[in-house]
Amino acid sequence: MSNIVAIIGRPNVGKSTLFNRLTGERAAIVDEQSGVTRDRHYGKSDWNDVEFSVIDTGGYVEGSDDIFEEQINRQVVLAMEEADMLIFMVDVSTGITDLDEGVAKLLRASKKPFFLVVNKVDNHERRAEAMEFYSLGLGEIHMISSVSGSGTGELLDDMVAAMNKDSKLDNSELPRICVVGKPNVGKSSLVNVLLGNERNIVTDIAGTTRDALHTRYTAFGMDFTLVDTAGIRKKKSVHEDVEFYSVLRSIRAIEDSDVCILMIDAEEGMQKQDLNIYYVIERNKKGVILLVNKWDLMDKDESTSRKMEAAIKERIAPFTDVPILFTSTINKQRIHKTLEVALEVVANRAKRISTSTLNEVLLPLIERNPPPANKGKYVKIKYISQLPTKVPSFAFFCNLPQYVKEPYKRFIENKMREHFDLTGVPINIFFRKK
Repeated sequence: MSNIVAIIGRPNVGKSTLFNRLTGERAAIVDEQSGVTRDRHYGKSDWNDVEFSVIDTGGYVEGSDDIFEEQINRQVVLAMEEADMLIFMVDVSTGITDLDEGVAKLLRASKKPFFLVVNKVDNHERRAEAMEFYSLGLGEIHMISSVSGSGTGELLDDMVAAMNKDSKLDNSELPRICVVGKPNVGKSSLVNVLLGNERNIVTDIAGTTRDALHTRYTAFGMDFTLVDTAGIRKKKSVHEDVEFYSVLRSIRAIEDSDVCILMIDAEEGMQKQDLNIYYVIERNKKGVILLVNKWDLMDKDESTSRKMEAAIKERIAPFTDVPILFTSTINKQRIHKTLEVALEVVANRAKRISTSTLNEVLLPLIERNPPPANKGKYVKIKYISQLPTKVPSFAFFCNLPQYVKEPYKRFIENKMREHFDLTGVPINIFFRKK
């Protein structure tokens, strides 16, 4: 299970720019105006073959300095509780502010490892100015420019060296199926119905579940570990950001699983926060089932489920080869079916397809629909083989892999899904030089 790294600090110090650089994406909007990051962003990064999750914790702030400080401190507290490692970012161009001092005070009381990162250090003069931040009393500083990337390599070297590389997984070979979703969508109710007892406390209050709970399930010929994930954790001194906390907690369970049952509320449909969790599952290459819960509250017209399924697939595209079930934990509707489908996805994720079968099925299709010519050059795919990885991964050996573009990769993936049952499983497709 990879480490979770949270980037904290006051707005407009460059957190989103660093997040984009670490994840290699442009997921976070970057602007000179402070408070642009209203939503939390979650991504995957790796350095020297060490993978970790990255969270951008910037928040929208307006009004007085008191509100400003309250919002920032809330995000810092949540990040400090859930992350394995923190990046505390400050801005050399403004020097130390009162808000920086407030965050530093929290960090001094924390036992979590952190790195003090001075951003926007892009010349010798600013390197000298950065020395001011030693006065925060937080130890060594890292000088970087998140825009140009200067200094980020050294920062990543030190971060990876400090990460816990020991596996947190047990040695059990049982499949691990976790139930994830926003608070109050019925995760604990589903687990209680499956287990036939009040294993988990269930209330109408979002966030009753405090921690991820692991239970071995042995019934109806099935044997696996069932994990109920926490929504939020109650803290008297903190007014939680429920959505932020729910994803933080879910990330750990997702990384610690084989298949995820993502529950959404039938009355709300697929919301942005549901999508956030779905993308975390997809990026981690875990199996996934979508469970539309509270179906008992919906109109039972047959077209309703078809319309909702179409709307969900439109939102989760391009990876739409996902089982979608409509359930009610109150009426115990399609609950047992959920486990049957989950174990089918477990089997799909562990599937091995022989090299001979791959080539017999796919090479004729490729011959009829070859990759488009690029600069007058033609890509010739010689053979295909599945790689020995936990996630279904396939190598297509060819003469010019650099000329194979994303649309053709999607075409290949669609054809593979047509001929091989890989439902519910994100797959990797690589084009390699023969």
